[in-house]
Amino acid sequence: MGRENTKVIHIGNKVIGGGNPIMIQSMTNTRTEDVEATVKQIQDLTFAGCDIVRCTVPTLEAAKALSEIKKKVSIPIVADIHFDYKMAIAAMENGADKIRINPGNIGSRENLAKVVAVAKERNIPIRVGVNSGSLEKDIIAKYGRVTAEGLVESALDKVHMIEEEGYDNMVISIKSSDVLMCIKAHEILDKKTNYPLHVGITESGTLFSGNIKSSIGLGVILYEGIGDTIRVSLTGDPVEEIKTAKLLLKTLNLRKGGIEVVSCPTCGRTKIDLISLANKVEKMAQNYDLDIKVAVMGCAVNGPGEAKEADIGIAGGINEGLLIKKGQVVKKVPESELLATLKYELDNWNSEE
Repeated sequence: MGRENTKVIHIGNKVIGGGNPIMIQSMTNTRTEDVEATVKQIQDLTFAGCDIVRCTVPTLEAAKALSEIKKKVSIPIVADIHFDYKMAIAAMENGADKIRINPGNIGSRENLAKVVAVAKERNIPIRVGVNSGSLEKDIIAKYGRVTAEGLVESALDKVHMIEEEGYDNMVISIKSSDVLMCIKAHEILDKKTNYPLHVGITESGTLFSGNIKSSIGLGVILYEGIGDTIRVSLTGDPVEEIKTAKLLLKTLNLRKGGIEVVSCPTCGRTKIDLISLANKVEKMAQNYDLDIKVAVMGCAVNGPGEAKEADIGIAGGINEGLLIKKGQVVKKVPESELLATLKYELDNWNSEE
């Protein structure tokens, strides 16, 4: 199907599917019942660039907290429901913009019908989530093990259950910690449905391994034109998920805005502390919404030439540095002033253009 042909779904004030921009999701790791902590984290995520956030709703207290949280945040909230259909209904009654359920573990068909009835009445989308770790025994038996085909079959079975209740306001997610299986499952599912797909590599791991696994998995899936919302799942601060997701989308030309920082690998010619400088530039760049490329180079020999594809760059020499624009050296500054010089240029970028 590809992104252009997926069904358009409204999630609060956001729209996905039908070729609309890919949305970045994350999930809070606070106790949802703790309104203050949850609001603070959602605000931090929003500032970092998160479009949609998911909160776990394991208790009635958590469901009721959603109505308070909603008053203080600006992005849509997805309620994450496990097992208890009553929590799904309570979350929707308290303002959830979308619910995430696995119809296979929500209880009886009668209970699912009750959930769908409330969703239909309020026009709240349902994300049908299937995870390789919770695949049904009969599907595993059919394929001999957990497979991409089994994941897709399980997901479509759940979708059909909701369709049979007369509802089609849905998003599908099929997740696996096996990157290649996840890619294959999305390729199969994309040909079999026109519902928007939420894409992520589940349990991908720590900041280091999680970023690599997510970037490979999401990178391939997105490059193939599949996926309407994404989440980079990391064991760590959720804000880190947003940073990775933004860079991933920018690298694939699926999102504009935000500075891209390129830096050379250090070599024997490097005369400055390039590693420290590049990290400082990358951190500083996150405060700007300029759609430009900034180069950080370690020496004056290759610096100007290697930085010519960047809009602006700095290169280090012996106790001094160069400011470069489009490959041309603009001026020399003391090494200690390199970062401040670059900041001044970025602060005044719009006035120059």
